[in-house]
Amino acid sequence: MNKILVYDDDVDILEVCAAILKFRGLDILCKDNCRDILADIEGYVPDVILMDNWLPDIGGVKAVQLIKSTEHIKNIPVIFFSANHSVEELAKEAGSDYMLKKPFEIADLENMIATAIQNRGY
Repeated sequence: MNKILVYDDDVDILEVCAAILKFRGLDILCKDNCRDILADIEGYVPDVILMDNWLPDIGGVKAVQLIKSTEHIKNIPVIFFSANHSVEELAKEAGSDYMLKKPFEIADLENMIATAIQNRGY
């Protein structure tokens, strides 16, 4: 079973993502902050990470930069998602593998996760 780690400060989005992705047969872990991001990732070992831009503590851009600069986890695909009008620039600055603008269609999220799992670099 593929594991998806979702970071978003919006509890409603976390609940919707978790319900839909669990229904699709994925194992989901949701976090509303990135305080212990390295411990979260090392403990859960996700196949894909969904990262919101607006997060307590270090924020989505810095969180992705931390992931991508940490040797043993840098190949985990990260989907940067946000309602920010500059989401494309933020995703590029962060170094994420994929970008999804909120609001998004559930099918787009599912397809992007499937692509990320299929193309992951490990």
